Amino acid sequence: MSNRIERSGLHIAKPIYDLITSNVCPDTAINPDTFWAKFADIIRKYAPINRELLKKRETLQAQIDCWHVANRVNFDFSAYKIFLQSIGYLVPEGPDFTISSDNVDVEIRHQAGPQLVVPIMNARFALNAVNARWGSLYDALYGNDVISEADGASKGGAYNPVRGQKVVDYGREFLDGAVPLASGSHAEAVAYAVVDKQLCVTLGTGAIVALSAPEQFCGYLGSIEIPSSLLFSNNRLHLEIQFDPQNHIGAADRAGIKDIVLEAALTTIMDCEDSVAAVDAEDKALAYSNWLGLIKGDLRETVSRGGKSFERSMNSDREYLAADGSELILNGRSLMFIRNVGHLMTNPAILDAQGNEIPEGIMDAVITSLISLHDLNRAGPLKNSSSGSIYIVKPKMHGPEEVAFTNDLFDAIEDAFGLSRHTIKVGIMDEERRTSVNLKECIRAAKGRTVFINTGFLDRTGDEIHTSMQAGPFAFKADLKAMPWISAYEDQNVDVGLACGLKGKAQIGKGMWAIPDNMADMMRTKIAHAKSGANTAWVPSPTAATLHAMHYHQVDVPSLQDQIAMRRPVNVDHILTIPLLVEGALDSKKIQLELDNNAQGLLGYVVRWIEQGVGCSKVPDINNVGLMEDRATLRISSQHMANWLHHGICTAEQVIETLTRMAIVVDRQNVGDPEYVAMGPDFSESIAFQAASDLVFKGNKQPSGYTELLLHSYRQKAKALR
Repeated sequence: MSNRIERSGLHIAKPIYDLITSNVCPDTAINPDTFWAKFADIIRKYAPINRELLKKRETLQAQIDCWHVANRVNFDFSAYKIFLQSIGYLVPEGPDFTISSDNVDVEIRHQAGPQLVVPIMNARFALNAVNARWGSLYDALYGNDVISEADGASKGGAYNPVRGQKVVDYGREFLDGAVPLASGSHAEAVAYAVVDKQLCVTLGTGAIVALSAPEQFCGYLGSIEIPSSLLFSNNRLHLEIQFDPQNHIGAADRAGIKDIVLEAALTTIMDCEDSVAAVDAEDKALAYSNWLGLIKGDLRETVSRGGKSFERSMNSDREYLAADGSELILNGRSLMFIRNVGHLMTNPAILDAQGNEIPEGIMDAVITSLISLHDLNRAGPLKNSSSGSIYIVKPKMHGPEEVAFTNDLFDAIEDAFGLSRHTIKVGIMDEERRTSVNLKECIRAAKGRTVFINTGFLDRTGDEIHTSMQAGPFAFKADLKAMPWISAYEDQNVDVGLACGLKGKAQIGKGMWAIPDNMADMMRTKIAHAKSGANTAWVPSPTAATLHAMHYHQVDVPSLQDQIAMRRPVNVDHILTIPLLVEGALDSKKIQLELDNNAQGLLGYVVRWIEQGVGCSKVPDINNVGLMEDRATLRISSQHMANWLHHGICTAEQVIETLTRMAIVVDRQNVGDPEYVAMGPDFSESIAFQAASDLVFKGNKQPSGYTELLLHSYRQKAKALR
């Protein structure tokens, strides 16, 4: 990284300098030299504040550690809470308020639906996600386990008409729930037509019926007598029935229906954080370049499949005729957030005047906002925000001070680029303990730009373990999910969000479904996220987005939020309850099974991160079930093992034996991947195995239990050896 260009005291690696100067600044009305000068001013002012906030984290953690060591035997919750208040960990709650975010797009303030999170460095994934605004229900149902393979309905090989009919039956049942007829069922329909601006459906009996709620009919394509497409709305989501009697599906359908298409992933988070491995200028330039392509609408990727290649690009908007014959245009793409990194990490892509790496979070905020100016300045057909806003998700903030810092930083960026105040909106990830217990004050600190709050079980649990590392051994991971603290945390996120006026202005989100091959269970259980009052929830794929969208047709989230707002809010004491191991819950077999599970998952993720630079992927678990893994899953596994090691539940020798044995399992699970770098047989020479070991044995010394510092160090070492 010796090839750097100096501008205004900043020493910029050439890949970043060239991208900004040649590709980003043009068409933004910002001169490159002016940009670097303003960027340098922001670094000089905000990098020292960033460092002080990180020092405060460490100071608070040291105080909490000392308190637990002194009070572990005679723990008193009241004294513990008073202590947290006395050190400023738990801050006083101020008067009620309502967020004032304006110019917010309808996908955030008005609609409820699925949200995708994808690694920005993978252009194919990013394009798939942004195009997942609309998804084929028939395709989503046919290819997974929502539809049983019983009775000859197997999904392998050539098209199976038995399975296809099950898909059609499922689709008709969905239509009956989402856009019911005044009488009869869509399963009885033989023809659809538009008559006097209303939808008329002919049933097999010869009866002609209307919709139960005629206003649900929005528009059509083709002729009114024989439409090729019909558009409907339910719970502010759109769905489309497509007709084609020449299609092999439509030909077998007595109404000629070939597909049902759902408005699915309303929003997507393009992720620069936990799902990527970006450790240097080369990596960051790829991330920023892909964001630029998405914002400008010209990102393309060549995809090879079945011996053929085709080019994937961003979908155009969808055009219809409204019921009255006027033009109706709907967004064809998911509204994009960009998730920056948190406050902790620095990156060698840019050095300050003293030769220090600058905070990566500040670099992300400035550069991704600069790139987003292309969207604000463009009147073309592929705009991201029709309301003129930039949407940044900010993760891993600890408490109101750190949210206030982000708010001030965004103020400075807006001033540097000549933007109106609060053009840059913020999504607050409620995934750190100090944020959870002070959530109302965190939202207050950015009340003019907050458009999103979201829970994250994995990071939240990792921080729970690290914060209370000295309190005692933590419960089994499976038990943690069922203990009172986590349900209180999830409920409070909704309670506080509604109390702060997020309804109709912002998203209240829930976390990821992590088993992408198990959609049947997702359909049975993930409706709970909509029923919790959350108007968005994360899903792992476009297929999952299409399926999860059905839940929002079943649940009218805004109406439910009105009911939830009347309940008694969660007591923060429940969230502060530390989920420790219950006495008598252990035996040697249970201990080893838990260690095996943690170690296998940890190694399976780390080896791809270090050796291949893969930050998010479907990783086989100990039972060979594919789970979506990112750094948040790694954080909980490594912290859990570190906690048990610290409290003598296991020994260092046992951990080493477990890691070594599970590394053999992981190597065997990946034997079919030609790019995989095995950890064995000489594990002492494996960079990935060393990284995994350090994450456990040095886990209680890592800032907030984060994995990034060790991962970045070992990934840089692996890249240097290539």
